[in-house]
Amino acid sequence: MTRSKRRPAATVGDTLLAALTDRQRRVVASLANAFTAGRQELFIVGGPVRDLLLRRPLPSDLDFATSAVPETTLRLGEVAGASSTYLAGERFGTVGLVFDGGDDRIVVEVTTYRQEQYLDETRFPTVALGGQIEDDLGRRDFTINAIAVDARGGALVDPFDGEADIAMAVLRAVGDADARFAEDPLRLLRAARFVAQLGFRLDAATEAAMARGAEHLRRISEERQLAELTKLLLGAYASHGLDVLHRTGLLAVALPELALLATDAERMQGRLTREKDLWAHTKRVVEQAPGRPNVRWAALLHDAGKPRTRTIDGSGEVHFFGHERVGADLALALLRRLKADKATQLAVSRLVELHGRPTTYQPDWSDSAVRRLALETGPVWDDLLDLAAADVTSGREYKRIAAAARVAGLRDHFARLQAEAALDSLQSPLDGHELMAIFGRPPGIWIKQIKDQLREMVIDGDLAPDDKAAAERIAREMLATDPSLSESTPT
Repeated sequence: MTRSKRRPAATVGDTLLAALTDRQRRVVASLANAFTAGRQELFIVGGPVRDLLLRRPLPSDLDFATSAVPETTLRLGEVAGASSTYLAGERFGTVGLVFDGGDDRIVVEVTTYRQEQYLDETRFPTVALGGQIEDDLGRRDFTINAIAVDARGGALVDPFDGEADIAMAVLRAVGDADARFAEDPLRLLRAARFVAQLGFRLDAATEAAMARGAEHLRRISEERQLAELTKLLLGAYASHGLDVLHRTGLLAVALPELALLATDAERMQGRLTREKDLWAHTKRVVEQAPGRPNVRWAALLHDAGKPRTRTIDGSGEVHFFGHERVGADLALALLRRLKADKATQLAVSRLVELHGRPTTYQPDWSDSAVRRLALETGPVWDDLLDLAAADVTSGREYKRIAAAARVAGLRDHFARLQAEAALDSLQSPLDGHELMAIFGRPPGIWIKQIKDQLREMVIDGDLAPDDKAAAERIAREMLATDPSLSESTPT
């Protein structure tokens, strides 16, 4: 049995439970009362506890562990006021409870204490329900996720010193790190992802175990790898997570297409003196890019074609002719291998192919040139501009300022064209032919004057673009009250 380490509510529990929303506290209180009356233990576990200790925003849904078997959990959930229940994972003892509250709907999952044994490499363990909360926490991946809060009073259960690791910003595997990663190799990517999200440093023993077990990642499906890698790229400290992948050899397993890029500076050391470190540049662009999946993936891959296209001319100048197209093909192949959806494959590939175009913009570009680039770019236009802005990392300030100004200039130019196009689409509900037919009058300046007035009212929001009846009434009033319109002569 795992060692017990419990702290009373007075030290931490009150603070943690107070961080819940009012609605969450009511649900937790109802569950705590029902399980206490049923003589069962109930603990908040997992990510919510970690995020409470980190003072991070919480999701509305919560995870619990309990001494109750699933049948008892279903009954006690109904006693607590759950509007519906379901078996989320009967084999693993997990029950889902839904608490409806209008727009404030909360779903909780309650899992019976369990212990797991991994007898082979299928990622499907032999599960034994029962035991104590400390045993349940002992099967988890990292110490920061192996903490529980007693829902009945707030006492903290922390057998692996996860709270201390949170305070020190350390990511450490629970118990034997080699065993944890062998049990579920997806944890290898989860470790890098947590570093990317939290900015924690890896415990040395944990990192060493990751390097030893990197090849185990091949047991994990591409779809699951893609999900973890995307979360990593969206992290506030994505460059730290990428460093972990590189140091542990996981990059070569999960993203072999980037191996040349990540090792480029090492391979070219001493041969090039006027070229930036492509991998360092890539990591910086990733973190500078907006936190949208397609943009972050494109940032990671935008220069992946450079090591494959490098040439050096007679003067020692380095060129990467065609690297955009090579990188786009590489991005398409990588995301196809990871089984990303077709739309993501095409969008990221297009962004990589066009990523350098916005920084070529000059103020003297014609409106038609800007329109052509926007049409060529298609639905990824906004992402392309954001990627190009993130791609400004020169060590020379004047170059950064100039490149950023070009991207901003292109953004403003296109915004002006959009505004003009929007205005052009706002027209009078009645055209000249309709006005002549309604009033039985010949062509004349009166048509332009009425149409201009009706269009101004549409632009101001005083007249709907398709309200022909109201437009006719306004036109009649104008003709009746403005002598110059009544007297206007044919053109």
